[in-house]
Amino acid sequence: MSSAAKFPASARKLDTRVGSFLDRPLEGQWPFLWLNTTYVKVRESGRIVSVAATLALGVNDQGRHEVLGLEIGCSEAETFWTDFLRKLLRRGLRGVQLVISDHHQGLEAAIRRTLATSWQRCKVHFLRNLLAYVRKGERAAIGSQVRTVFAFRQRASAQQQWGKIAEELRSRFPKVTQLMDEAESEVLAYLSYPESLHAKICSTNPIERLNKEIKRRSRTVEIFPCESAVLRLVGALLIEQNDEWAVARSYLNLADLARVCDADKTDSRPDHR
Repeated sequence: MSSAAKFPASARKLDTRVGSFLDRPLEGQWPFLWLNTTYVKVRESGRIVSVAATLALGVNDQGRHEVLGLEIGCSEAETFWTDFLRKLLRRGLRGVQLVISDHHQGLEAAIRRTLATSWQRCKVHFLRNLLAYVRKGERAAIGSQVRTVFAFRQRASAQQQWGKIAEELRSRFPKVTQLMDEAESEVLAYLSYPESLHAKICSTNPIERLNKEIKRRSRTVEIFPCESAVLRLVGALLIEQNDEWAVARSYLNLADLARVCDADKTDSRPDHR
């Protein structure tokens, strides 16, 4: 019996629909791309393992918010991310100016290799990573101090505040300041774009909400029998979400989005302020 025959006709029909959705051509420009991963449990060769459901969301030049891709498997290696991004490119992804994601091993290199564009490190995850180097009793104070950077709307001012805080913390928290030194340009990348876009492009929050819904629905299954079952459930959820977004209002300010797209025609990495 073939693997396809193991599933009822309704499941095979859904598999076809999900496959068509995930392989559809991507038209137009996609200036902003969000990438993130959530993990689910799958039974594999008699063992229970965690596999990654990696998602790509984008906003196109018309302000439309769409699910662009899904891949099930490892998400840490550069080869995984490279293959995932190249698949999106083959389907027509173009015009990407900023990729927004958490820090994943191999992802930065894959972005440079395939998209040659800027990367925004999610500021929420960054702060969480930074505070892991601080004693519990001091985390609230240090967190408040670092968050003052994000009150600035101009990149130069934010960078000045960033440097000031790093120097204040350098003697007491060397690991914190080392991380700040390494990540400054990545965490503040969003400030090169119009202010109306900042709240949406500074973090992975848009995709995190979708991850939470995947987790919620996965709890009813607990352990998936195989990866194709993960693809079926998650893919169906993504189609449902995409349909909701299709009738929603523009996700980003259209006037400022047009400025971003127009600037990209003459400069691949403009300062859009």
